Amino acid sequence: MIADWLLEPCRAPDAEIAQAARARQLQLTKPPGSLGALETLAVRLASLQRNPQPQVERVWISVFAADHGVAVESVSAFPQAVTGEMVRNFAGGGAAISVLARALGATLEVIHLGTVNDPGEIAGVRRAIIAPSSANLCEQAAMSEEQLQQALAAGADSVRSAREAGAQLFIGGEMGIANTTSATALACALLGEAPAALTGAGTGLDAAGIAHKIAVVERALAHHAGPHNAREQLRRLGGFEIAALCGAYIAAAQAGVPVLVDGFIATAAALAAKRINGGVRDWLLFAHRSHERGHTRLLAALAAEPLLDLGLRLGEASGAATAVPLLRLACALHNGMATFAEACVSTA
Repeated sequence: MIADWLLEPCRAPDAEIAQAARARQLQLTKPPGSLGALETLAVRLASLQRNPQPQVERVWISVFAADHGVAVESVSAFPQAVTGEMVRNFAGGGAAISVLARALGATLEVIHLGTVNDPGEIAGVRRAIIAPSSANLCEQAAMSEEQLQQALAAGADSVRSAREAGAQLFIGGEMGIANTTSATALACALLGEAPAALTGAGTGLDAAGIAHKIAVVERALAHHAGPHNAREQLRRLGGFEIAALCGAYIAAAQAGVPVLVDGFIATAAALAAKRINGGVRDWLLFAHRSHERGHTRLLAALAAEPLLDLGLRLGEASGAATAVPLLRLACALHNGMATFAEACVSTA
């Protein structure tokens, strides 16, 4: 059965609050528009949060981890065992996103969706095991229908937890050896692009490795050729954590929780989410432009202007976490600056 909840309407941003926020920006002690994207961010967050004084103090970060069957095609510079090992590292506080979450005072949730070397019960890790790995997308669909629904629901469950905790911003991250291959195949299918245009180095492949990866993606696309909708493309070419991100983005938009999208893999999931439910797009902010080759094309398809361009390509939600201080500063300026009248500053 199709997961009908995916098609339920998303909340609408509050147009009246957006108008009031824009009016406030015109009254602050600065030339109009002089704070550029910081002004736009504050207005948009006010509209999404339905709050004339937006806040980004309570941040929820969910990192979904899962293995990919396509890893057997030797498309990564790292062995597949790394996925399960990184689950333990996330929980132990040693990963980049763990450090960033601590620095931000953000809640970090780690969701284990299935790895070939299961690290077992770990404090701070939510087990939502679907299977040890997705299937090899070069030979069959990456997920069964039941597995896809489980993955989508895992994302929605994280948004539910974030909402119950009063989160003002949701960030989704991913970990899974070979997941740039899966995300590239999905992006090619969604965009109608050739693999050579979108395939990047992932974990650090050299030129020969990238050429091999392109050939693997070409095989996958040929195997799954057909007039499939975005949901079916996600099932055939995605992975558990990519589908979980997609489900989280849809659930967040339905619940009225703003989302800060991470890099290439997260953006592929975001495009799939938008194709499944068009109302999702209003709720997506984009953190950075990844160094991964296909990211710029995905951003363009979503008419997205990322906040940062630092050459990042780690994933894990690390780029999104790095952008959080900008959102906080945008809110601080919007809420804390004096108006011309309050500061007795002349406007003419």
